[in-house]
Amino acid sequence: MKQNEKFNVGQWLPSDQAFYDKWLKKVLKEAEEEENQKLLPPIQDFKDLIEGDQTLWNLFHMMFDEVPLKYEKTPMGTPAIHDYRQMLRALNRIMHRAPEFNTTGLVGFPINAILDWPMATKAGYVAFMDPRVNEKLRAILDYWGKFLQGPDSTYVLNRSKNGWLSDEALKSMEDAAYGDNFRTIFQTPNDDINNNFGFKSWDEFFTRTFNPGIRPVANPDDLDSIANACESAPYRIARNLPKQSKFWIKGQPYSLVDLLHNDPLTDQFVGGTLYQAFLSALSYHRWNSPVSGKIVKAYNLYGSYYSETLNQGFANPDGPDPAAPNDSQAYITQTASRAVIFIEADNPKIGLMAFVAVGMAEVSGNEITVKEGQHVNKGEQLGIFHFGGSTHVLLFRPGVDVEFNLHGQEPSLGSSNIKVRDEIGRVK
Repeated sequence: MKQNEKFNVGQWLPSDQAFYDKWLKKVLKEAEEEENQKLLPPIQDFKDLIEGDQTLWNLFHMMFDEVPLKYEKTPMGTPAIHDYRQMLRALNRIMHRAPEFNTTGLVGFPINAILDWPMATKAGYVAFMDPRVNEKLRAILDYWGKFLQGPDSTYVLNRSKNGWLSDEALKSMEDAAYGDNFRTIFQTPNDDINNNFGFKSWDEFFTRTFNPGIRPVANPDDLDSIANACESAPYRIARNLPKQSKFWIKGQPYSLVDLLHNDPLTDQFVGGTLYQAFLSALSYHRWNSPVSGKIVKAYNLYGSYYSETLNQGFANPDGPDPAAPNDSQAYITQTASRAVIFIEADNPKIGLMAFVAVGMAEVSGNEITVKEGQHVNKGEQLGIFHFGGSTHVLLFRPGVDVEFNLHGQEPSLGSSNIKVRDEIGRVK
């Protein structure tokens, strides 16, 4: 994709390159004005890690040196981030900012937007897979997440042009939910639009729930019917899954050992089937059980946050993917922060299956809300994506014959949302 083309797959990064350039220029200008201000504790810790380890210091210099000259300035002539110190100041600047509404899609991934070019380099690939780097990035995301869960983050919940309660924003969320009135579709603490509808934080607003009856479970008593676990668009179906593969190569094959972090139950899914779907920034962000059954295991895995597959970076002859991690979705199921939930379905034709919530970049707050041993009915909540939406997979064992119902679509980055709790497949 050329640098001056538009892109908005998943509506996470901007559909308009000019808007991104203007946004980044503003962030960099503000960061420069605050150059002499102290870095926030998690940003300072990250700086100390980089400067305290020769290998990482080299990598964080190399990743900016590896960005091709033609990407050093944006099409508008505004400067891109050109070294790790400038990167840290830009990160520092957005830690007390909540995402504003805009029509270009730059909603959920401001940090990813800052790191986009260094991520696309070979040195970036190595650096952003380093466990020490990811530990510091997790601390940065936790810090930002606390702000987004606090009352100061509500400043974007207003009626202004960039506010999430503007007419245009409400219409966008209504359209994404296939409805015609925000309060008819979603539960709100109160009905006062001039008082944030009662939402006490950005995160409470973004993890809002549907009103009762808006998303009924399709075929609730039919154990052969599999419900859509998230309000999401089908991305890929894979069959005859290998236990292990080179998941970083072109084509991004799935590797069960990596996806499930070598869980003892991994072997049960070798040769099985995987369904993957992605959420947009405007989607409902909670996970719901695709089947009725018992929770066998439920746990979080903390992986990488800003790693994309090499063939989507500058190694790609067509140039880097500006909307990464969109085109790295299969890869990040095996590397990113994720929540793994094994369910023993009541239907013996399904038996043990798994749901995996995958955090993409900033969207790595995977909160599991069920416990091991608990029985869930089809359509009941399993957990929540905080700070936005992401991607998820369903895993079925070999011998489970699933006929998928994608509502007239083919799985791809161009697909559209299927309503949560609608049928997405049937077991034969």
